[in-house]
Amino acid sequence: MELSPTKKALLALKKMQSKLEALENAKHEPIAVVGMDCRFPGASNPEEFWQLLQEGKDAITSVPDDRWNSQDCDLGTNTLEKSCTSYGGFVPHLKEFDPSFFRIAPKEAVSIDPQQRLLLEVSWAALENAAISADQVQGSQTGVFIGIAAVDYWHQLLSRNNAEIDAYLTTGNTHSLASGRISHFFDFTGASISLDTACSSSLVAVHLAIKSLRDRECNMALVGGVNRLISPKISLNFAEAKMLSPDGRCKTFDESANGFVRSEGCGIVVLKRLSDAIADRDNIRAILLGSATNQDGRTSSITTPSSLSQQAVIQQALINSRIAASQVSYLETHGTGTALGDAIELEALSKVFKDNEELILGAVKTNIGHLESASGIASLIKTVLALENQFIPANLHLKQPNSQVEWQKSPFKLPEKAIAWHQTAKPRIAGVSSFGFSGTNAHLVVQEANISLEEEGTQEQNKRNFYLFTLSAKNSKTLNQLASKYINYLDSHPHLLIEDICYTVNLGRSHFNHRLAMSVTSVSDLQTKLAQYLAQEITSELWQGKANLNHEVKVCLILKAENKELKELIESTIDSSIVTSDITNVYWQISEQQILNNVNNEQISEQKKIIYSSIKQQLNNWQILINGLAQLYIFGVKINWQILGTNSGGKKITLPTYPFQRSIYWLE
Repeated sequence: MELSPTKKALLALKKMQSKLEALENAKHEPIAVVGMDCRFPGASNPEEFWQLLQEGKDAITSVPDDRWNSQDCDLGTNTLEKSCTSYGGFVPHLKEFDPSFFRIAPKEAVSIDPQQRLLLEVSWAALENAAISADQVQGSQTGVFIGIAAVDYWHQLLSRNNAEIDAYLTTGNTHSLASGRISHFFDFTGASISLDTACSSSLVAVHLAIKSLRDRECNMALVGGVNRLISPKISLNFAEAKMLSPDGRCKTFDESANGFVRSEGCGIVVLKRLSDAIADRDNIRAILLGSATNQDGRTSSITTPSSLSQQAVIQQALINSRIAASQVSYLETHGTGTALGDAIELEALSKVFKDNEELILGAVKTNIGHLESASGIASLIKTVLALENQFIPANLHLKQPNSQVEWQKSPFKLPEKAIAWHQTAKPRIAGVSSFGFSGTNAHLVVQEANISLEEEGTQEQNKRNFYLFTLSAKNSKTLNQLASKYINYLDSHPHLLIEDICYTVNLGRSHFNHRLAMSVTSVSDLQTKLAQYLAQEITSELWQGKANLNHEVKVCLILKAENKELKELIESTIDSSIVTSDITNVYWQISEQQILNNVNNEQISEQKKIIYSSIKQQLNNWQILINGLAQLYIFGVKINWQILGTNSGGKKITLPTYPFQRSIYWLE
């Protein structure tokens, strides 16, 4: 029956309305934080960073010997300016790098900005933290968004004689290559953007990544910022401008606030659309609801903030997140500790959050100083950790809150000591602010990860007695270091499940040619076998060796004809099977991507086989499969880790990351 014109019009209207709703929802799609890594003063990873925050530590120190000394700053300036350049927040390995890991020639490494080198390391570790192997995302539509501003090393290289300039100067130091080098190394094809909006750079980078993900320009994004302090000259400039604290401390919102202290570091977060993260069974650490950026416009001076613009950017971020200001219970402030900046920020917050019952104001700069272009990502990582741990760390150097603020009449609470941040019926929501002295402002709204992933099948169905654990590295020394890291990590994390460990280490890591594999039954069994490996003890169910990844491995399999269950197990775990059955000789010849379990049989001795595995009658089929896979792994046979993980059970968790082998690559 043909529809009437009126019904056709109504149907078309409903379809159009549905499309408009879908477009509107896409504009506000939540973004998941699925991994992160950092190098901040006093912390070489997020776990150490959280420990520093939880313990209320101050990571500011005197300037280390590998940066500058008092003679470098003796430019006829006064004592106050000298004291301003005597403190800072620093991270190690400024001059060291592992170029071979990133396929970079040693000669080129010398001319590469330490900021680019640090970004490569932290990006790799962030993906490992997300349990996403680099091989898995090679060639993917992944975006890279990096905040970067410092040019210290470039200036140092340009100060040389013209004859000393090499072919790598520009690619090693131009900021566009900070993101471009990451995209090139990982073979990412999404947007690759380096940006400099001064102190707000890395949070603006997060904002651009959110938009790119929502517009489906990319399906995953690596986002963050970096800063390295090499020369005292910028510090002298900031001291002249009366921006720096003479005692080298950020005393945010305190009566004695007198400037900030410069710091360095790097942070990277891995982002996906929430729907994709759920589908990929990622470890969702937090959810980004929305963000906004704007500009101060004309103020009394080019570096003077605007309270109105700060209000506007926070309000726009709330609108983009579809939440009310009253739903925000914690705000990680920009909080530099300058008298003017703190006052203007508090004025803006008092207007936006005037109806809140209580709003706790955090300030990570009191712990680690001002990381400048990386400060926003430090604030975000702190906020994610606070949500995960249900705990708000104390602000340091808070003796007497700023007397110009009527604290009793405001909703603001300063955490003079750590505060529990318990879950409630409503999700916990935080805001993160970052304001650049360029006038560019950014605000981000973050929600706790209250997502419960449904297990594939019941725990009983997936529960196994044997699991495959693998480790690999580019050389034997690194493999030993990695094994040692796992022993220490398992000692300090006694509640981990063996299925989660094996699922993560197999699926979420790249597999290099120096390899270790073992069949394990429990975490204690894994710890024992790792210790045996390091002690060079020969033991069953532990295999090690060097795989030739360029060599095609031929594998032969012999099974009894009635062993249908084992045949199905093998076929479910193989990757792109090419199996031929020879009835006469009763064996399968399996391609390089297949599974091996066979009995010693002279009939197949002439075949291109690599390894044999005895089938013992008392072993169950699953144990046979795991032992066979462990041996095949050592020989470089490709295994379908996703299928194995589905059969073994487990989920993605945080585990130790790759230990780089650094040497000095530096031009004075």
